[in-house]
Amino acid sequence: MRDEVIKAIQDVRPSLQADGGDIEFVDLSDSGQVTVRLTGACNGCPMAQMTLKQGVEQYLKEKVPGVVSVDSV
Repeated sequence: MRDEVIKAIQDVRPSLQADGGDIEFVDLSDSGQVTVRLTGACNGCPMAQMTLKQGVEQYLKEKVPGVVSVDSV
């Protein structure tokens, strides 16, 4: 599952990079919680939490069975 999560994160990176941000995979728990780090323009952006939950989390849940949430550090 870890490799699938990393691949799915790579799929969403160009969208974030187009706006000057980026995303890095940090960890995947046994319970399906994915931890990422938002960088660049995403770090501190007021819309980052919405992007994370409604964009990245939704995409990962669709692409990788077993993902239950995505949180940032």
